[in-house]
Amino acid sequence: MPLFSFSGQRPDNLGVKQGKLLPCPNTPNCVCSQADASDQEHSIEPITTNQAPGDAIATLKAIIEGMERSQINEATDNYLYAEFASKLMGFVDDMEFYVESGVIHVRSAARLGKSDLGVNRKRVETIRAKFQADS
Repeated sequence: MPLFSFSGQRPDNLGVKQGKLLPCPNTPNCVCSQADASDQEHSIEPITTNQAPGDAIATLKAIIEGMERSQINEATDNYLYAEFASKLMGFVDDMEFYVESGVIHVRSAARLGKSDLGVNRKRVETIRAKFQADS
């Protein structure tokens, strides 16, 4: 349990709409694989996979369930939404995965504050490494 809880409100505009995850806001606390590659602050490579969408989601689920202070809120055959809380202050990051034809698009964003000190980008890269090791 964090010392403080700065969880904020769960966004009600997440999910996949017309094949796209929600774009990042202008603040430097979000990364998205569907951001334009020229947007170096927000752009991150998607995760590649040879797994069927449902299998890729199952692998992601297992990885996330093994991570500290994580909670899976939704999982379908091609979409997963999880929350991660920071240890000390209880800040919450919302993380989404959308699988389509060999690519896992990812979006990870802090709910509150302006900067996340690179935490979302690092978490995506940690999950990418574990995913590639497990598949």
